[in-house]
Amino acid sequence: MIKERRLPQALRMVFSGSMAVGLGLLASPVLAQEGDKEEEAPQQMQRVEITGSSIKRLVAEGALPVTIIKADDFIKQGSTTAAEVLSNISGNQTNYTTSANVGAGRTVGAAADLRGLGPDKTLVLLNGRRLANSAFDGSAVNLNVIPIAALERVEILRDGASAIYGTDAIGGVINFITKRSYTGLNLSAEGIAPEQSGGAEKRFNLSGGIGDLDKDGYNFFGVIDYHSQNAVKASDRRFSAPGGQNPGIGLNAGSGNSYPANYYDIDADRSGNPYAASGCLPPYAFTQGGVCRYNTQALIGIIPKTEEIALISKGTFKLDADNTASIEYLHSESKVKTYVAPDVFSGDASGSSTDYIINPNSPYYPGNGITPGSVSGGPLSLNWRSVDAGQRISESRNSTDRLLLSLDGTLGSWDYKTGLAYSMSKASDNLVGGYLDSNKVRQGFLGGILNPFGPQSEAGLAYLKDAQVRGAILDAKTQVTSLDFTASRELFQLPAGPLGFALGGEFRKEQANFNVNHERSDVVESSGSADSKSASGSRNVKALFTELNVPILKSLEAQMALRYDGYSDVGNTINPKLALRFQPAKEILFRSSYSTGFRAPSLYELNDPNANTYTAAPYNDPILCPGGSVAAGGIAARDCGQQFLKQQGGNKNLRPEKSNSFTLGMVIEPHPNITASVDYWNIRIKDQISVIPESDIFGDPVKYAADFVRNPDGSLSHINNTYVNLGNVHTSGFDLGFAWRLPKTAWGNFGLALDGTYVSQYDYQTEAGGDYLNNLAVYSGGGVIFRWRHSATLNWSRGPWSAAVQQVYSTGYRDQNGSQVAEAQRNHQVGSYTRYNVSGSYTGFKNLTLTAGIKNLLNTDPPASNVTDNFQYGYDARYADAIGRAFFVRANYKFF
Repeated sequence: MIKERRLPQALRMVFSGSMAVGLGLLASPVLAQEGDKEEEAPQQMQRVEITGSSIKRLVAEGALPVTIIKADDFIKQGSTTAAEVLSNISGNQTNYTTSANVGAGRTVGAAADLRGLGPDKTLVLLNGRRLANSAFDGSAVNLNVIPIAALERVEILRDGASAIYGTDAIGGVINFITKRSYTGLNLSAEGIAPEQSGGAEKRFNLSGGIGDLDKDGYNFFGVIDYHSQNAVKASDRRFSAPGGQNPGIGLNAGSGNSYPANYYDIDADRSGNPYAASGCLPPYAFTQGGVCRYNTQALIGIIPKTEEIALISKGTFKLDADNTASIEYLHSESKVKTYVAPDVFSGDASGSSTDYIINPNSPYYPGNGITPGSVSGGPLSLNWRSVDAGQRISESRNSTDRLLLSLDGTLGSWDYKTGLAYSMSKASDNLVGGYLDSNKVRQGFLGGILNPFGPQSEAGLAYLKDAQVRGAILDAKTQVTSLDFTASRELFQLPAGPLGFALGGEFRKEQANFNVNHERSDVVESSGSADSKSASGSRNVKALFTELNVPILKSLEAQMALRYDGYSDVGNTINPKLALRFQPAKEILFRSSYSTGFRAPSLYELNDPNANTYTAAPYNDPILCPGGSVAAGGIAARDCGQQFLKQQGGNKNLRPEKSNSFTLGMVIEPHPNITASVDYWNIRIKDQISVIPESDIFGDPVKYAADFVRNPDGSLSHINNTYVNLGNVHTSGFDLGFAWRLPKTAWGNFGLALDGTYVSQYDYQTEAGGDYLNNLAVYSGGGVIFRWRHSATLNWSRGPWSAAVQQVYSTGYRDQNGSQVAEAQRNHQVGSYTRYNVSGSYTGFKNLTLTAGIKNLLNTDPPASNVTDNFQYGYDARYADAIGRAFFVRANYKFF
């Protein structure tokens, strides 16, 4: 065993990761119990493998910036999902939360995003091994399937790691680690009650295990965890209730697919609405430009209804004193139910069989006695919203399964581990209510059954009920079968210490299938899967890697790693890494690393079926309605302020992304109970894979002219919005940490901690060789990168009592300020955002732990934003919490 090298107490805390800086939680150092003195004899410690290295060592010896969050700590904060746990990590600039599923299909659910580079560049592991990525999106793990009740800790490597783990590890690695073994029976229950309507949560979990691994030679344990959250409507919150009609931020947005319907009089060549002169039908319809527009965003659910259940079980067998075998099984399910405005039916003004037409023989034709107005007497092409059919309700269902057989231990002088794993991720998009058969709607208008301008008759309501389409429209499955082996040992002694060596390999077979239910998708034009085709893909991945840990001097250590990956579909890559750790004195330590990285395009990005869906926001056709004014050949009801179709999906011509990463940092300990750290990071990515934001395409129609696809009559058919290689990304910044354990007092023990990230640069290209655009503190490219984010915590404990006060802060930024915003107000700045959370725990009852707290103590609303890239208006749901003040209680009881 390697001789232990003692570090100052606070430095040991940093490198062991036992200080959960992200949550500001102070814990005992790993290499010494609290109160140990430096002159005490070194304890015998077990070598372990830390995220970011394949060589087992004493945890204090690592040189990489790894943050470790203990499960007990984030449970006390009231975190109920993996995404919520990671939201307090300052380097996690996530913009894909569960709320982002509203109005979107084929989504990942919720994902991590270290450095703001995208969820596809953060590698998520469970017990050091990959899970199958979400079947939809295909490039990231759905955090909603992580069983947080089974977790012991979360390790976050804030450095590129392709040389160790291969693809996806450009921004960093998040390793969710479950309990190694467990004995006894434990039950916990938790409830969260928001002060405002909607969003209530409940969570239950049961864990149990038998067998002492050391005494009995075996251990079996299992955990089952259930969590649910109710939906929140836009009308439940004052900042989202105005929808698209929010003059305070200059937002004046509405859909031309209205109720009452707008029409285009084909014979008279003019647009209109029978109720435009009288103010349409408030409160959701309003008059603009001689037609009615509909405030759709006031009718949505801003937070979806969610439900997750996870089961993980593990059996471990001790083969002898040094070797163990284990079998592990995970099954997790997630349901996300979203609510958006009623269905949409857009006439194409052609008068053909694809149009939505009302003829003069309909009782609802203007001037026939029911509907006011006077028109030419010819056919009218309609733009209608089916209010009487109710909101569109869809449900995304995701499941993950993984079976792992593994061996690990020591043979001779070698530490080894090997595993055979099969992972599967399934997903489906399901229509639950409000979606109508487009062909039946056409027939209903032609037959005079449906009223496009007002309430339906009993016959019309019955017809709409019969036209409802329910069930799965798209399902997908990804499968990963993998075999891995790693062996490490100390090769020999150098003057400064032992030379550590590791060698390993991995084989993976990846498969993906995407199946479209044409019976449903082809007749529901707003389904997002109309006209798409089923597709599949597969590939083999082979990898070899090696690592050296070289003690150059007593105070200087180097880590060198090299990995080869061969992909059967996108080629081969070799990625090196060099890391240095220099400790000239016990109070100070320097660390640095350089590595290259890569990310292969996922099977989803290569093979996702191309399909049409509506844009999230309304736009003007840049040719037929430039600036909102109808041009020659244009039709207001068709070309102005419309949600146009966009074609999304995969691209078989994608190239892999490549990266270079550099870090340089230091940790100082001016006092045994005070630690401060700063780490500079710099990442460059080439050939970034993404989609061009729809707002960028409509915002620069000259640059993106090739992405506008037009019908024979010149009207806009759709825009192309599939995956492409956009160009390069360059970002850099600093991670800062501070921890202070105050001296013990008669009033208890106090501790302060801060975890902050300052981003100094974030530039990107939308095409190879193009101009670099700034995304730092500026909404651009479909999102924003915050200049500064931090989490600060004050902890207190005394006997069975403990408490924490936490502040989570992010700076403001320049808003989207798009075309839906009044020109005079297109200089809006989104304000900074601060939330305070408090919690307390009591352990004075035998086997019982009680926890209570308040999230968002001051009931702070999200900062106002005029962003229209999301379905939620009035704020940006990707970066802010719409719940408001919420009270939570939790009880945990250990039966034995």
